[in-house]
Amino acid sequence: MENFFSILGGMGTMATESFVRLINHRIIAHKDQDYLNYVLFNHATVPDRTAYILDHTVDSPLPFLLDDIEKQNLLKPNFIVLTCNTAHYFFDAIQGATDITVLHMPREAAKKLKQTNPDGGKVAFLGTEGSVKAGIYQSEMENQGFDVLIPDKELQTKVNNLIYRDVKENDYINTNLYLEILSDVFDGLGCQNVILGCTELSLVQENIGENPYPVIDAQSVLADRTIELALENRSSK
Repeated sequence: MENFFSILGGMGTMATESFVRLINHRIIAHKDQDYLNYVLFNHATVPDRTAYILDHTVDSPLPFLLDDIEKQNLLKPNFIVLTCNTAHYFFDAIQGATDITVLHMPREAAKKLKQTNPDGGKVAFLGTEGSVKAGIYQSEMENQGFDVLIPDKELQTKVNNLIYRDVKENDYINTNLYLEILSDVFDGLGCQNVILGCTELSLVQENIGENPYPVIDAQSVLADRTIELALENRSSK
């Protein structure tokens, strides 16, 4: 297969399935050959990213991710898509292990945020505790001129429950809790926007229907950027 990209996913698997579904549904296709060429690495057994970020005595995901990159180097895709937000904690090491461009989801999301909110403002970041501690999204958002709100313990507990208890453990799309979290952020804390920086949150957002609140879904942004770059590569061949 030529002219393809690779997806480094499986963290988690249902969220990766959501990403693949997005790119398949958003491409304009009238026949099989109109869809995109890609290879999916659904590496479900990568150790938990947040667990390592919070406690470096547990197994590190990095050797597993670097092994995946080594295998993708052999395949020589046009670019690599890393679908796990928290795994971007290791982004520099991952990109350093390959000459192939790895898309940076937090950076793409922050750029989109700036496009839709050119005057800046107060924006909340919702993600895993690992992503919060890593500070990757905060840095990208602040570089774009935004005031970043990080959830307090009570709000982060709600986010954790939605990600881990509901989606990861029970495959339950808890839209009521999701909307409660957004109400806390917008109505209670006065934010103008929010970035969803966890693919489990993106999965809930995908199933919400019409959302009464403006959100920047990082996975959705990444899907659009993936399609854009894949089509550019296709047309240049």
